[in-house]
Amino acid sequence: MRNLSFLIFVFATLSSLAQTPVATKLSERGKEYHVSVSGDDANDGSKAKPFKTISAAANIAMAGDVVTVHTGVYREQVSPPRGGNSENERIVYQTAKGEKVEIKGSEIVKGWKKTENDTWVVKIPNSFFGKFNPYSDLIRGDWYWPPKGSRFHTGAVYLNGDWLMEALSKEEVDKTAEEKKPLWWANVDEENTTIWAQFKNVDPNKETVEINVRQKVFYPEKPFTNFITVRGFIMEHAATNWAPPTAEQMGLIGTNWSRGWIIENNIVQYSKCVGIALGKHGDAFDNKETESAEGYVGTINRALKFGWNKGTIGGHLVRNNTIAYCEQTGIVGSMGCAFSIVEGNTIHDIHVRKLFDGAEMAGIKFHGAIDVQIRNNHIYHTNMGIWLDWMAQGVQVKSNLMHDNGLDIFLEVDHGPMLVSNNILLSKTSLLMNSSGAAFVHNIFAGKMDVISYDSRLTPYHKPHSTYVVALHDNPAGDIQFVNNLFVDGGNAGQYKKNILPVTFDGNVYVKGAIRAISGNKQRSFGEISAEAKEKMKNVTDKDAEEKNFIADENFDAGTKLTREGHNVFLEIRLDKSWLSQQKRKLVTTALLGKAIVPNLLFENTDGSKIKIDMDFLGNQRNLANPSPGPFEITRNGKQKINVWHDQR
Repeated sequence: MRNLSFLIFVFATLSSLAQTPVATKLSERGKEYHVSVSGDDANDGSKAKPFKTISAAANIAMAGDVVTVHTGVYREQVSPPRGGNSENERIVYQTAKGEKVEIKGSEIVKGWKKTENDTWVVKIPNSFFGKFNPYSDLIRGDWYWPPKGSRFHTGAVYLNGDWLMEALSKEEVDKTAEEKKPLWWANVDEENTTIWAQFKNVDPNKETVEINVRQKVFYPEKPFTNFITVRGFIMEHAATNWAPPTAEQMGLIGTNWSRGWIIENNIVQYSKCVGIALGKHGDAFDNKETESAEGYVGTINRALKFGWNKGTIGGHLVRNNTIAYCEQTGIVGSMGCAFSIVEGNTIHDIHVRKLFDGAEMAGIKFHGAIDVQIRNNHIYHTNMGIWLDWMAQGVQVKSNLMHDNGLDIFLEVDHGPMLVSNNILLSKTSLLMNSSGAAFVHNIFAGKMDVISYDSRLTPYHKPHSTYVVALHDNPAGDIQFVNNLFVDGGNAGQYKKNILPVTFDGNVYVKGAIRAISGNKQRSFGEISAEAKEKMKNVTDKDAEEKNFIADENFDAGTKLTREGHNVFLEIRLDKSWLSQQKRKLVTTALLGKAIVPNLLFENTDGSKIKIDMDFLGNQRNLANPSPGPFEITRNGKQKINVWHDQR
């Protein structure tokens, strides 16, 4: 298997090189193919004679070519057979300027018949689905935890654009919908797929009812399909399966273990599990005795042998998209996310129906977030905003607006260095921490922090700016720095009172409702831990958190709240300019932060340059001699109304 994986990698690389001379000639003439719903796949793809399907254009597009798609609904799965050669020789898929293009993994279904109450039924021949039937395809995989006795499928039913949830049984669907969300249930026999669904007070034959028929919407079938741009589409209705870190991670749109994609200005929504997948390739070990820490270490080793390095995998740009209505993850990526930038996205309504459970749900869920930048995103109405699990090293989470999440940030069994700066964290739980080597700088914390004291899993750390694994290490709490933050309302650092590794607080401000670390009463808690490690921990003494240079004013009410006006989101907050004269703060730099303990690595930028936090959330220059606490430079006293987000659509 190892030799086979290596040969596949070599073949993919040689094939890409072999295409280069042809692709270069094509890029010189900049060929553009057009697609229109009124076109014909027998055409030549010119503007005068466009193709009818995007897939027809994909089948002939070469490096340097552009596929321009015109207004309409395209019901197809686009599987590009090849990618570009470099950043400058991409294959670009884009919507025509000012036009609305939808790509759907669904089909419209008519012929519904009413049975009783609000329930309607339709019978569809299995031939309608071709080789893939989402209503017989079970959601499955490592770390997937369905309710006992349930058998959920990758299919879905949509009424006028919004989805119904799958019922546990037909009997549930036979009941009147009442106040609960409407349900559907399906049965597949040898010839037909029969779907029962609740349509309250509407005739589904007079409305738009769609059902999933395709697993993905835009996804290459083979790895190393590099340098593709996907721009400006509405993509929805995918029958995606569960995407664990140990198996192939399919999304409604996904890169399938490739390099250098740009996914921008799209709406990605209504995927049964995952919206955008930047993650792992598939192999013979998918979901086979890999659901353990040791199993994932084996997955990592195989990924390294199958090309996981900076020159081959990752380096994607995911920007200015709206990602919503996914029941597992908005953006997922096991290792394939490394060296990527995720910026300017709106991510909302992720895992809110809670039809099933597991260990992979979040707005953004990454394993192996090496030198990843997650910046300037708006994340809300998710179970977790950002979950960085295993091997987050050199990652920067900065200038994000997060609120109304189950929790905002979860760092799990990472060794750092990790920089979390200039974020507005307004959910009731700001942090869940089971990691070391993190610096929290110039954030607003309005929620509590839950801290796991120790986890005995052995997880990797790497050479700087590399996927090369140096060693494995267990996960003691601590080696955390809180510098120049603003704690408001329910901001509670109490669980960082005592930790195994040092924890320092410097230059922070606490106002009414906030709790300092020294006020906490943390009892030891454990993540995954062996009996031997638990016994060993009895002889380990906790260290008290160290705090210096702080302001604590219990009488100052920041009055923090968000308001929305049209496409704009405003933060209303009271600030005090006297915090600058009461307290002298240092500019946060690489020299100030020093090194993360376990990997013995400096806090530095993803390109290896030194860190200097000299700009605030809004892009304003900080006072280099005495920067303000929190994400904004404070220029005046009292109530402020700050525009913190503008929706692109």
